[in-house]
Amino acid sequence: MTAITIYHNPACGTSRNTLALIRNSGAEPKVVEYLQMPPSRDELRSLLSRMGCTVRDVLRQKGTPFDELDVGNPKWSDEQLLDFIEQHPILLNRPIVVTPLGVRLCRPSETVLDILPHAQQGPYTKEDGEVVINSNGRRGPGSGSPG
Repeated sequence: MTAITIYHNPACGTSRNTLALIRNSGAEPKVVEYLQMPPSRDELRSLLSRMGCTVRDVLRQKGTPFDELDVGNPKWSDEQLLDFIEQHPILLNRPIVVTPLGVRLCRPSETVLDILPHAQQGPYTKEDGEVVINSNGRRGPGSGSPG
């Protein structure tokens, strides 16, 4: 069995679509609902390193206390930003997916396709009606050209 982990928020459409694409590849991932069980500071540092991202790269503004806390202010160090995420896990953008092929912030959800070890097993349409995997098992609504 392939080890895949998704840091997931079930209230987020992008996160739900990403989880569905993982499952459409035949994998059943470890689902970490990070608002209930946030990654530790060390886990987060490891994820950031493996993604080649900074803390600022994974901050979420929409639907969070980002503006009220002035998190976008350049005066905050990475350690201080990690403090904010520890206190308010909703500031961490999602979903983050870990597979044997890499770690990615999967926005848009189709980004996960680049790091899944196995191909999609059937068609997949996002919640908003966008065809991601067509009936031929290829990306996009048409004959398989990326879309």
